[in-house]
Amino acid sequence: MTPRTFTKWLPAIVIPAVIAVGALAVPLTAGAAVDLPDKTPEQVLALVGTSTVDALSGTIEQTSELGLPELPTTGPSASANTGAASALELLTGSHTGRVYLNGPDNIRLQVLDNLAERDLVRNGSDVWLYNSKDNSAAHLTLPAKDAEGPDATTEGGMATPEQLAAKFLSAVDPSTTVSVGTDGSVAGRSVYDLVLTPKTTGTLVGAVSISVDSQTGLPLAVEVTARGQEKPAFRLAFTEISLGAPDASLFTFSPPAGASVTEQALPDAAALAQKDPADPADHATQKAEAEKFLAGVTISGTGWDAVVELPAGSVPADLSSSPLLGQLTTAVTGGRVISTALVSVLLTDDGRVFAGAVPGERLQAAAVGG
Repeated sequence: MTPRTFTKWLPAIVIPAVIAVGALAVPLTAGAAVDLPDKTPEQVLALVGTSTVDALSGTIEQTSELGLPELPTTGPSASANTGAASALELLTGSHTGRVYLNGPDNIRLQVLDNLAERDLVRNGSDVWLYNSKDNSAAHLTLPAKDAEGPDATTEGGMATPEQLAAKFLSAVDPSTTVSVGTDGSVAGRSVYDLVLTPKTTGTLVGAVSISVDSQTGLPLAVEVTARGQEKPAFRLAFTEISLGAPDASLFTFSPPAGASVTEQALPDAAALAQKDPADPADHATQKAEAEKFLAGVTISGTGWDAVVELPAGSVPADLSSSPLLGQLTTAVTGGRVISTALVSVLLTDDGRVFAGAVPGERLQAAAVGG
């Protein structure tokens, strides 16, 4: 995992968006044994790279057992679980979602909560976010040149196995051993088991397993095993999947009666729509903006045991003042640590943030220059 790639993980490992991981609730291989034609790791990677699936519907399940406390769902404490806390809620317990895709411009993700539902719906340039718990909706219009739209990993809460697999596969480098495990079955489809194993012993991650559909190359499940553990500390997988275009009506959304609707604008959407990546001036501006964003960010080490340092003031005020911080962190010399099965985060007394897939002690050493 190169420093550049590790930076891409930053939103996923620093509070409140700690990397979404869960526990394996059922064995990956179910039913009769699967015996596929043998493939090398390079061939399975090529199969993923040539996947052309862009239309499907299915059910995905995520279960999380990170060692984080269960957040309350009733009472006064539950009412405080908004904003950053709702993101943390997705990292505890089990969650089920329905996903519908028909090309990059038609997306629907439904996260089925306890007696509630959260929806992300994209239909062309229109994007809706809806939460049935408080009957609230947000609408935004994507700029004309937007080609990707919102990422369901961040906007909708849950990721799909394909999105999460892409993040891991983009990080494969010489610090990782890639192998093929035992053939299996996910959602009734035969899969190759692509295994990514860190070469270093300094990381909390033991291995990442990606179940690759043997016919289409589509990742159907992702599991992450903590070092020294037999069962994965993560499982995000399809439990049902149907390939083909879903009904077009699924991508049409109208707020329910009485819903509070907020119109939102993407930051500098008009300016972004007018920028031309081929224009040297615009390219220079974008480069300067990226450099400004990364200013103050330090990465020590490389690969799976790298540590990211963010300067003081990086933690949003609403998070640093949240009572949930006391529930999730443990006091240590010089600050407070969130320790999970796969990721640790240190918030120092002087406001800096250290994060990595390493033990908390490694972060404390980095904070004092070790």
